[in-house]
Amino acid sequence: MIAGNLFAQQSTLTTDRLRLEPLGPEHFDGAWAALQDPEGRRLTGTHAVFAPEQIRSWLQTRAGEADRADWAIIRAEDGVYVGEVVLNDLDPDNESMGFRIALSSPKVFGQGYGTEATRAVLGHAFDDLGLHRIELEVFEFNPRAQRVYEKCGFVVEGRRREALRWDGEWVDAISMAVLAGDARP
Repeated sequence: MIAGNLFAQQSTLTTDRLRLEPLGPEHFDGAWAALQDPEGRRLTGTHAVFAPEQIRSWLQTRAGEADRADWAIIRAEDGVYVGEVVLNDLDPDNESMGFRIALSSPKVFGQGYGTEATRAVLGHAFDDLGLHRIELEVFEFNPRAQRVYEKCGFVVEGRRREALRWDGEWVDAISMAVLAGDARP
């Protein structure tokens, strides 16, 4: 069993090209712009429409959450916000968490930022925090994300049939997970 306040002191993670810093009010412009991108909304299955004050309020609360970690993905070379990555749904008894990542717009797709950020978070989760399992769902119309997850060691475990209704069509959600003992390429 691990502590239920695993993120009381959330770390900043760094890679060759990225800085993953605790998400907060200073990231409003990037987070707001990402929520306006139709492709990002589709890939994440986001039906909700948010008001700016809702996002500002939500960003204010991120630092106070000890059972989850929300990071802004910042490109190190120029400080540009390229997305967010999250560990959530902490289950301390089973040493597991959920994972999600959303890049800010198609302008940053295909550049390896998602892979790099995912690998950094998995390394931190397993090597530093002692977690055993990280799980996620990805919609079947997002094969690019599924390939990224597989490159990072996630394995398909199942499918939730017709889990999302998007533009009048039903879409399956693919369940994936990676364990601490799994190979992480």
